[in-house]
Amino acid sequence: MAERARPMSVAGKVMAILNAFAQDDVRLNLSEICRRAGLPLATGHRLVGELAAGGFLERVPDGTYRIGTRLWRIGSQAPAVTGLRELALPHMEDLYEATHDNVQLAVLREDRVLVVERLRGTRSVPVVTQVGATLPLHTTGVGKVLLAFAPPEYRERVIAAGLARHAARTITDADEMRRCLEQVRRSGYALTRDEMTLGASSVGAPVRDGTGEVVAALSLVARTRSADLRRLLPPLTTAARALSRDVERHWRARPETFSTERKTGA
Repeated sequence: MAERARPMSVAGKVMAILNAFAQDDVRLNLSEICRRAGLPLATGHRLVGELAAGGFLERVPDGTYRIGTRLWRIGSQAPAVTGLRELALPHMEDLYEATHDNVQLAVLREDRVLVVERLRGTRSVPVVTQVGATLPLHTTGVGKVLLAFAPPEYRERVIAAGLARHAARTITDADEMRRCLEQVRRSGYALTRDEMTLGASSVGAPVRDGTGEVVAALSLVARTRSADLRRLLPPLTTAARALSRDVERHWRARPETFSTERKTGA
């Protein structure tokens, strides 16, 4: 007789609800949360309500939910994230002052980009990305940088899983993406134009540790019509190199980025 599946514990249900937000959407309604978590609507309603009351989720005026500030404060205390953010902020502030565009710092997490810090450019293109949100690798400047310098087997696994279209100019062809990533490794920066959001472009640069391994990416997100590499690239690469020097000197935490053995891609 086949062994019956064990029922999901309360902790397992809570983790399934929180994990529902690890996918594409920043905001989800109750039905979407329950579908992704595999929970009955009544159970989800009760647990989501308790999480919102405790500040772990936040209910916004349109009735959807997003990750709450209390959960982010707890997660942001992880040494790998905290140390990197503290080192990066002065350089990000300098980069903002030089460009007045959106500045983002990101690392790899489970085949996606995790935004660990962001400065919003008040005169730049509006962006919906929040600190703690995850983004696709193949549509963002930070994502292309991290994917380009990832181990080859990791790169191929991400490409083989499919390159979903998010905007009209998203690269969805595997061979074209491989050529794009090769160009990123040669040039040392990544560029996107209308690949994640219409009207928004980004340029990303790698942040390296003392061994030369890419551990994070720094980017500027600007309006496509004003995204001039001659204006954006020099201050971005200057900031990325300066942050890399600080990482080499002061940062000891090394996040487990890849599910395979970590080594810089060729």
